[in-house]
Amino acid sequence: MPKGRGRTSRIRRRKLFRSSESRGVNESYKSEFIELKKWLKDRKFEDTNLIPARFPGTGRGLMSKTSLQVGQMIISLPESCLLSTDTVIRSYLGAYITKWKPPPSPLLALCTFLVLEKHAGDQSSWKPYLETLPKTYTCPVCWEPEVVNLLPRPLRAKAQEQRTRVQEFFTSFRDFFSSLQPLFSEAVENIFTYSALLWAWCTVNTRAVYLRHRQLRCFSAEPDTCALAPYLDLLNHSPDVQVKAAFNEKTRCYEIVAVSSCRKHEEVFICYGPHDNHRLLLEYGFVSTRNPHACVYVSRDVDILVKYLPSTDKQMNKKISILKDHDFIENLTFGWDGPSWRLLTALKLLCLEAGEFTSWKKVLLGEIISDTNEKTSLDVTWKICCYFIEESNAMLQKVSRMKNEEVALINQLTLVETLWTEELKILQASAAILSSLQTTFT
Repeated sequence: MPKGRGRTSRIRRRKLFRSSESRGVNESYKSEFIELKKWLKDRKFEDTNLIPARFPGTGRGLMSKTSLQVGQMIISLPESCLLSTDTVIRSYLGAYITKWKPPPSPLLALCTFLVLEKHAGDQSSWKPYLETLPKTYTCPVCWEPEVVNLLPRPLRAKAQEQRTRVQEFFTSFRDFFSSLQPLFSEAVENIFTYSALLWAWCTVNTRAVYLRHRQLRCFSAEPDTCALAPYLDLLNHSPDVQVKAAFNEKTRCYEIVAVSSCRKHEEVFICYGPHDNHRLLLEYGFVSTRNPHACVYVSRDVDILVKYLPSTDKQMNKKISILKDHDFIENLTFGWDGPSWRLLTALKLLCLEAGEFTSWKKVLLGEIISDTNEKTSLDVTWKICCYFIEESNAMLQKVSRMKNEEVALINQLTLVETLWTEELKILQASAAILSSLQTTFT
């Protein structure tokens, strides 16, 4: 056999290919990271475990320089490096915040400071950090309306609500921004534009770590729990990774400790939380493939729940009322392991025959009423699942056409396509499980 053509050689090549797929390209030589490292060193932080790198699947992140062991400190970022409301109050902005009535929110303080420091350019003491931040964000709040309309209905509604909140956030504090005119020679409205505030809002929303502060009277009663953590915020999310992340009151550092090991030259991840893909896209601007927490939401619209039920059911309105009264209309989902217990329970109640209706309380408690009810509810669940599969395929075709026609929107459309692709996989897995369950009644 010629050298390099055996089974062992093929396995070795596959392993090398897989490792090269996930291998990061070192970016520590780039000027923005050289300046950031100097800036951090001046603030008593110098990292020996990680280096900035770009990865094929996740983009910019941090790569391990050495093997990291369970229990090892990954990052210990001093308080002097954190950008918090304490930073803002100690700055030139503090005097304007403390005298403004009603007191502004901690979020407004952070966003205002970011806009001002970005506008200051080379004069900003935070420039080395600001230079590493994204110029634009990929959250739906930044998308074009025609792309938002391609999202699944439950997420579309949340994205539109979020956009409205940010717009109201901007308009309701125009007077406060105007009060900062003494700081500038140019018109303040040219600095505090909607796009500038949106960038600052996304920066805080996507990158802040949890850090509880003492409540100051100069701020509103909203929780003051956010801080920006330069360098640390380069860590990307993985749902499978476990870390301990918290501010250490003794060391006065924000610390991340590994709960799982990491090999040399691998990307180091943290977990943002057990979030489904709707939450990840809405709040952070990305979709996690093979996310174990991902699910497909059945819309709050009861029309989908009753779509395959007999329209002659005289008790249907009462059944729907019971579901609403007992909070069984929301958070009905399909997951990798099939339909959720809540979805099956809601449909079991809706499928009760006239003579079984008095047993509705037992259904909500998880009791089996009859084989007929079990079979009927499984059949209806399978039909709803198939309906969503058809919808997913149709939306993927629509997105594919738009990607060819709207080249300028390609990045936004690719995220939508990834989300629908993941939802389709989940629905197909659920359909297979439901088909298997249905065979027990044939």
